[in-house]
Amino acid sequence: MDYRKAAKDVGAGHLLPLYVCYGQEKYLMQQFIDYVADQLIEPEYKEFAISKFDLKETSIEAVIEDAETPPFMVPHKLIFAHNALFLTGAKDTGKADHDLDKLVEYLKAPAEYSVIIFTVDAEKLDERKTIVKKIKALDALVPFPLLGPEELHTWVVKAATKAGFTFEAGAVEQLIMNIGANLQQLSTEIEKLSLYLQNSGTATIELIDKLVARSSEQSVFMLVEEVAKLRIERAFLLLEELLKHKEEPIKIMMLIARQFRIMLQVKELTKQGYSQSQIASQIGLHPYAVKIAEGQARSFEAGYLTTIIAMLADLDYQMKSGQIDKVLGLELFLMKLAEGQQR
Repeated sequence: MDYRKAAKDVGAGHLLPLYVCYGQEKYLMQQFIDYVADQLIEPEYKEFAISKFDLKETSIEAVIEDAETPPFMVPHKLIFAHNALFLTGAKDTGKADHDLDKLVEYLKAPAEYSVIIFTVDAEKLDERKTIVKKIKALDALVPFPLLGPEELHTWVVKAATKAGFTFEAGAVEQLIMNIGANLQQLSTEIEKLSLYLQNSGTATIELIDKLVARSSEQSVFMLVEEVAKLRIERAFLLLEELLKHKEEPIKIMMLIARQFRIMLQVKELTKQGYSQSQIASQIGLHPYAVKIAEGQARSFEAGYLTTIIAMLADLDYQMKSGQIDKVLGLELFLMKLAEGQQR
């Protein structure tokens, strides 16, 4: 079941006796869990109407026993059971032994006053397993995949609207470029922008650059973007900014090399017909990062990307062996890259 439909059903009072939340988008998963708790349990009763279990330490039988125990002073109880690895194909290294037949039996006649939410840190469940099939038949599997580029853009716009402000053209992209696609960090920065704008007005690109600090990874991401667009002066400014923040030149070089390797991978997989979401899954990146890398890679031939990666490997050796000053090595690399792009 789509998490948005699940939340809508919960809001309408149609709760299932059990949910399984899984996927890589932890922020949205936690928002859904908090929403269920808010809808089901009054704030003053949460302390004793909500139970939490770690399934690495506690057996499924203990969770079911709690679910079958009537609530005290409240009409409903909510049970969180984390690390439900028995629903995946991963090896369960926890201390607890789980009798999944007990869970199958419970699903036949679940307690009317209890809602169990299982969570597991996994992109997929093992749908060959009987217990997963049984839960799927209840339409109780709620995946939280990483948002695609368009979904991420929409989420940021909606979050800003809720916070009372809007973005000028290009400002959403600038915010994501500065922060990355982590929803928790984006939410924090949107709150900061809202406070600065006093819950109204428009966030400009200039304001975002002023208020939103970039990580070293995102600065390198933007540095490569500037080189790809032949804005070499801006690339050097970003390099200077990284060095001012005491970033180690070898680390900067390694991050640049990583980005060019990603660009080459994305270019080759795109050529093979893979979609952005498939590429993201294949190489372990957020779909938005794949979208940006794909755009950057268009400015380079595959053969030249291979040459750049070899240049960086040589620079790595020169830096570590003391054959070249580290900062000078980075500056010379950018100049060579600019010359190659202009040809």
